[in-house]
Amino acid sequence: MDTTQELVLEENWDKVFDKRDDVDHEKVVFVNRFGIPLAADLYRPKNREGNLPAIAISGPFGAVKEQSSGLYAQELAGRGFVTLAFDPSFTGESGGAVRNVASPDINTEDFSAAVDFLTDLDGVDEERIGILGICGWGGMALNAAAADTRIKGTVASTMYDMSRVNANGYFDEADSAEERNKMRKALNAQRSADYASGTYQRAGGVPDELPDDAPFFVKDYYDYYKTDRGYHKRSLNSNEGWNTTSSLSFMNTPLLTYIDEIEAPVLLVHGEKAHSRYFSEDAFKKLKGDNKELLIIPGAVHTDLYDKFEYIPFDKIEEFFNTSLNA
Repeated sequence: MDTTQELVLEENWDKVFDKRDDVDHEKVVFVNRFGIPLAADLYRPKNREGNLPAIAISGPFGAVKEQSSGLYAQELAGRGFVTLAFDPSFTGESGGAVRNVASPDINTEDFSAAVDFLTDLDGVDEERIGILGICGWGGMALNAAAADTRIKGTVASTMYDMSRVNANGYFDEADSAEERNKMRKALNAQRSADYASGTYQRAGGVPDELPDDAPFFVKDYYDYYKTDRGYHKRSLNSNEGWNTTSSLSFMNTPLLTYIDEIEAPVLLVHGEKAHSRYFSEDAFKKLKGDNKELLIIPGAVHTDLYDKFEYIPFDKIEEFFNTSLNA
């Protein structure tokens, strides 16, 4: 499929993780049904023949494919899967004229567009495709799985429900119509200001310097996005953040409405000490069927599941996809 927007892709290895010798890597581009070209890293295990199972991967929310999603993709490729780590619409190396915009609809579609690409890719078994979402893209992955029956297995790691956190605030502290209307008025006033100025205000990523009274979850993000461990020049969270008005669409669009209708297997993975643990626990309560599982990782905080191999249960994830994609 032709793209109407030519993407400029970095040819050098600029990931925050090292390249493995047992995995082949190439840059690819595919297009979603909104006509937005998406940039992705395709990883294949070396010395494997035949049509292999495949996994599309994205997240965390505000990250790029050179960070956590690429790390997951390369590791799972080393375990025998074809994997595709992509930048969501309007972010990273992907297209979209307005930058740093998030959308519950478009970003859910991004996962299905990745599935489109994999179904037509040489060396992939189109009947054995799964998806994996990290952080905010865990919620997007669940929403995609509820809509796209081609997805045979879904993993959500350290999941955020972006609709809930935007509408209710962290830990549901702003869960009232009064609080939401206050936020709506402020965000719509910002829309007017953006239009008048011809620019889009950014919400700001993780702060460059931590205040003394920063809550733990901000310190947790800082430790990843603002240090050598995870900083990347194209990452929203490492730099200026999302467009402020992106929150509006999430407030009125509950992402997880139909996840109880997902028939394919689902694995939710979350850290025991993560501030976001309640998102996965509540999502799991809503899921139906005996092929759904919640795995809590002892001692792990939210970002431990971004890149720390001692916490990310890759053996379990590999087993899950081997089972669900071969059912």
